Amino acid sequence: MPNRPIRASLPGRADQVLARVEAAREEIVAFTADMIRIPTVNPPGELYRDCAELIGRRLGEAGLDVQYVEAEGPAAHTAEYPRVNVVGRGVGGGAGKRIHLNGHFDVVPPGEGWSVDPFGGVVKDGRIYGRGASDMKSGIAAAVFAVESIRRAGCDLRGAVDISGTVDEESGGFAGVAHLCRTGLVSSRNTDYAIIPEPFGPDRVCVGHRGVYWFDVVARGRTAHGSMPHLGRSAIDDMGAVLEAFRIRLAPRLAARRSALPVVPGPSRRPSLNVNAVEGGQTGGADQSPCVADRCTATFDRRFIPEESWDEVRAEIIDLVGRVEAADPGRRLGVVDRLVVHPVQAPPGSPVVAALSHAIREVRGREATLVASPGTYDQKHFDRIAGVEHCVAYGPGPLAEAHQPDESCAVDDLVACTQVLALAVLELAGLDAR
Repeated sequence: MPNRPIRASLPGRADQVLARVEAAREEIVAFTADMIRIPTVNPPGELYRDCAELIGRRLGEAGLDVQYVEAEGPAAHTAEYPRVNVVGRGVGGGAGKRIHLNGHFDVVPPGEGWSVDPFGGVVKDGRIYGRGASDMKSGIAAAVFAVESIRRAGCDLRGAVDISGTVDEESGGFAGVAHLCRTGLVSSRNTDYAIIPEPFGPDRVCVGHRGVYWFDVVARGRTAHGSMPHLGRSAIDDMGAVLEAFRIRLAPRLAARRSALPVVPGPSRRPSLNVNAVEGGQTGGADQSPCVADRCTATFDRRFIPEESWDEVRAEIIDLVGRVEAADPGRRLGVVDRLVVHPVQAPPGSPVVAALSHAIREVRGREATLVASPGTYDQKHFDRIAGVEHCVAYGPGPLAEAHQPDESCAVDDLVACTQVLALAVLELAGLDAR
């Protein structure tokens, strides 16, 4: 891995690639806008095939061998909403390293509060707007045109680059990257490095993410006539005691812990607990009958840091819920696991971190900032399933705008990230000297 500037290591070629990216500015923006205009909303997983084929056509034009991969089984949800991924295989790779650039093209529902059409792909005042503009269709465009610009500059790589557009990251990625990894389409045998262009901005390399434990607490009461609640037991009241215990007893403990992992934003360096939902009694209808609620379920999102072990995290929850139950002999409480994802982090001194850092210095004229994500993303599957530990996130768009109304990405940042990815690929894959 060169320690000197990339321009010095690859005289003339790096500048040619950077110029090709700049020349493709309008194409990069147009491709991003075209993807935004396909409302690949998850749930339920709409129009995945349409977006996969749009990306696939672009990959084919860039000279990659295109394959469509449809996930089957429980992760596919329904036949009405097939989970279609697209993979473009790069040529070469005989003597060099193989890099995988991956982006998810599913987006969350737009929600309320937009001042522009969330699926209009509107470009104004130097920014592109729409659901997915930041998270993360701009990142897919950056990955595609990084490789395309290397090709247009006439550079033959010693290694090779694969690009994939995948589904369902917003719901865990199990029909997307996880499926590619489980089936061996991505593995440590065919992939040396992976870069996921999630929206951390042009100067930041994301080296990992926190862990997540989703669980339900279920309270069981006893129904009775609402005019005589003393004859029953309200599960909602008992859940209130759980919520209060988490607020009074658990929250201060979490606030006292802090990770060495450089999680952004700053408060997320501490573990956290969020109440995702509470449901009890009669729900979903305007008509009500006078009944004491005999069941209440609350869903919790516990984010944990690498300094906390999974066993400790779960045991702490079980112990606290048990104490709340024991405080009143009539309470019946239980904990049901939903999902666990362990924290991941690229190894110290990873070549992919070094290459991106060198490229940021060349393109942006400043040192890279290493960060970690408050939430999980598909790095977990590259690492845990495929065994590709040299995996990081780097891409355009402001993280704070993900899932927000008027989500956007600065065009200049989109172009800069494309240039950085292109230079990093040149360094990691190397040039064929023939």
